[in-house]
Amino acid sequence: MSGTREEPVGIDALLERVRARYRRIEPREAYDAQQSGEALLVDIRYAALRERDGLIPGALVVERNELEWRLDPWGSHRLPEATGHDLRVVVLCNEGYASSLAAESLHRLGLHRATDLVGGFQAWRAAGLPVVV
Repeated sequence: MSGTREEPVGIDALLERVRARYRRIEPREAYDAQQSGEALLVDIRYAALRERDGLIPGALVVERNELEWRLDPWGSHRLPEATGHDLRVVVLCNEGYASSLAAESLHRLGLHRATDLVGGFQAWRAAGLPVVV
């Protein structure tokens, strides 16, 4: 397989590069978009964090290792919520790092409106937004 290899980059530089490709959103904006039906919140935190800290009401829980298969509108393992490439998906992790890489991966699948939550679940909770324990 031929092709150009990218130069190695540290995770901080990678996150900066990835995040420059789309607009991230703050917790209140994500909440409003969810409440109005304009966005699907997708929680990719692992089970131990969800059990420890709780869940966001109405958020779809999708383990990170299943995300692309479940949200690909053309995929044979997609969820019913994966209605099309125009779907506005807001990915959230615990603190807003893994979700940036996940959102970028969804962009590669054509979900051009995918974004992630600045600060993740911890920022959501700190903003006083709904959490079910």
